[in-house]
Amino acid sequence: MGLRRQWFGPSKEEVWRELAGQIGASYVEGGFWRGDKVEARVKEWTITLDTYTVSTGKVTIVYTRLRAPFVNPDGFLFQVYRAGVFSEFGKWLGAQDVIVGHQPFDTDFIVKASGEQTVRALLSNARIRERLEAQPNVHFGVEQGGGWLGPDLPEGVSELRFHCGGVIKDVALLRGLYELFAETLDELCRLGSAYADDPGVSYD
Repeated sequence: MGLRRQWFGPSKEEVWRELAGQIGASYVEGGFWRGDKVEARVKEWTITLDTYTVSTGKVTIVYTRLRAPFVNPDGFLFQVYRAGVFSEFGKWLGAQDVIVGHQPFDTDFIVKASGEQTVRALLSNARIRERLEAQPNVHFGVEQGGGWLGPDLPEGVSELRFHCGGVIKDVALLRGLYELFAETLDELCRLGSAYADDPGVSYD
């Protein structure tokens, strides 16, 4: 065992390759200009795990993200993230928290959505809540696409997204995120807020 591995643990590549093997996904080497990624197929959807960086001019921050584009027939959007100082400040500014009706989930998380009934139905799925609760850092939801998290998307297509600061090198956490995405996409289909169709989007 090398000295670097003793000090820092397994590398991102080792952990992500192990994850790909466990879930039957592909580990894609990015080369010089692009980072490596893991691509996992769930029915007609593709879940992509990679990292990206944001520079403030003085520091560069690395984030782990997962994305899965899907056909979104009713335009339903939502966000879930852990409660904290900034989320409480957001409430004071008028950003309302949707009460899901499950404790301790309602205490631990802030939920915002374009449709309160739909997000309550989605988060009534205990498997989704359990997988969110297992993540120490959570910023998860459905967004329209674009911005610094990804490319613009075709009309009628949205993106299920997760991101957090740092590089996740814990196979159990990563597998839990994969299962969170698969369960959420299935539940959105059951609620009529997603179609199990190929959205025709790829991240090259």
